[in-house]
Amino acid sequence: MGNVESNTERVSRSVKCAIIMVCAAAVLSACTWLVPRPAGIGRQVAWSSLPGWAAGGQSQAWPAFMRDCTRLSAQDAAWASICQAATALPAVPDDVQARRFFEQHFRAHEMIGSGGHRHGLITGYYEPILDGSFTRTARFRYPLYRRPDNLVRVDLGALYPELQGKLVRGRLDGDRVVPYYSRGQITDPADPLRGQELLWVDDAVALFMLQIQGSGLVRLPDGSMVAVSYADQNGYPYVAIGQRLVRMGALKPEEVTLRTISQWLHDHPDEAESVLNSNPSYVFFRLHDASTNGPVGALQIALTPQGSIAVDPSYIPLGVPVWLDTTLPDKEPYRRLMLAQDTGGAIKGPVRADVFFGQGRDAGQLAGRMKQPGRLYVLLPKT
Repeated sequence: MGNVESNTERVSRSVKCAIIMVCAAAVLSACTWLVPRPAGIGRQVAWSSLPGWAAGGQSQAWPAFMRDCTRLSAQDAAWASICQAATALPAVPDDVQARRFFEQHFRAHEMIGSGGHRHGLITGYYEPILDGSFTRTARFRYPLYRRPDNLVRVDLGALYPELQGKLVRGRLDGDRVVPYYSRGQITDPADPLRGQELLWVDDAVALFMLQIQGSGLVRLPDGSMVAVSYADQNGYPYVAIGQRLVRMGALKPEEVTLRTISQWLHDHPDEAESVLNSNPSYVFFRLHDASTNGPVGALQIALTPQGSIAVDPSYIPLGVPVWLDTTLPDKEPYRRLMLAQDTGGAIKGPVRADVFFGQGRDAGQLAGRMKQPGRLYVLLPKT
């Protein structure tokens, strides 16, 4: 009887040990699952995992993709091969042809944000049209500056490999590099950039919005148009003035859009300059050919309305296709293939995109209201 009890006890202990081991394995597995993935380009996912991918629309991105090819095929052998294959398709392929092409030559990867979050912020921008002149007048008194001669760019990565990609801007003061002039200093009556004017416009708020957009058109007094695009920036981080207006109690957080910000600034001219200067960042411009079909982005190719997005190149390589899954301000699903062809001072983070909506008033109204949660899937060449 004692031997039977001993065997029973041994069996019981074995069962307990097995249960403990199973539980421990389950706990460890759960802990691994709970560890967030690092921010950036995540694991490869099946095409069926892309919301709305099978529904089509890929052909809408083809013009932007072919503009990519004009730039990237000369720089990278993998892109050269892909772009060569693209020439075998019709000039305007249908959705099925375009979808099969991207599935054949690319792999889809989900973008992961900080803390493992899949959702990020999707906004919009557009090409504004301002009224201006090459000559300063009583009406046209707000200057657009070209890139100043004394603006110095220092590539820290050239000095310290661990700082690869880090760029600082400043100006020389004797034998020292000091911070460049802030927005408040540039717009001060002392005018430290006198002589660097590109042209003048008639609306300080519209000029500020132009700096946010990065490019636009200026209508001259004779009705002709000149195009201006981003040339450089003064080195200060972009600070959203909408947050300042919220802290002031001027706007509620849910009310902040480019349209409401612009309206408040126009309605409060005495306070506008102080609010604008709370963003120390300042953008400089250059002239470019107004006959090009759209503004020029960071890849130095014309942007395509609702086909190009601005991204953070620290996380998403410029030129790659990106599947966007978000909604429009009216909550209508907005899922389409975009090309990462631009950057922006306010576009920071892995799951962050700014959709180029086009030119003029309607595009501006849509872009100004666009502030939606969304997910990004980057398409990387298989090679």
